[in-house]
Amino acid sequence: MTRLFLAVWPPAEIVEMLTELPRKDQQGVRFVAPENWHATLRFLGEANIDDVCEAMNRAELPAAVARVGPAIDMLGTHSAMAPVNGLDALSAAVVEATAGLGSLDPRPTFAGHITVARVKRGAIVRKVVGMLCQAEFDVDEVALVESRLHPDGARYTTVATWPTR
Repeated sequence: MTRLFLAVWPPAEIVEMLTELPRKDQQGVRFVAPENWHATLRFLGEANIDDVCEAMNRAELPAAVARVGPAIDMLGTHSAMAPVNGLDALSAAVVEATAGLGSLDPRPTFAGHITVARVKRGAIVRKVVGMLCQAEFDVDEVALVESRLHPDGARYTTVATWPTR
């Protein structure tokens, strides 16, 4: 069993746009490395890679246009993020295809986003929250990503991909 999630990786121009945001570390705020930026469609927790691949091979993945922005916001109290709209139908297709897989149930509602920073309780993300970040991109594929936890942050490896239609 491996810690897995299904996600959309943003293209280079979106990564470049988000990289231009103020990213100076501040007490209680840890910025996510740009190579780890993604929009999670479903977090599976512990799952068997072969089972997920088999399920996704049968999935009908609708084409999508992801709309990032309009500004950096907070997701709860622990994550600064760029909202990503337009992925609801794609997320629903992924959830349907992977029903019964993984150690975690899907979230009851989908909230598309790219996490740009993790925030400890009581910390304030003054310089980045509210910054404009508007763009859109065509979603060409869905990635199955392995997540390995390390003291300096998670490390992600794409295991397989499936095209949208």
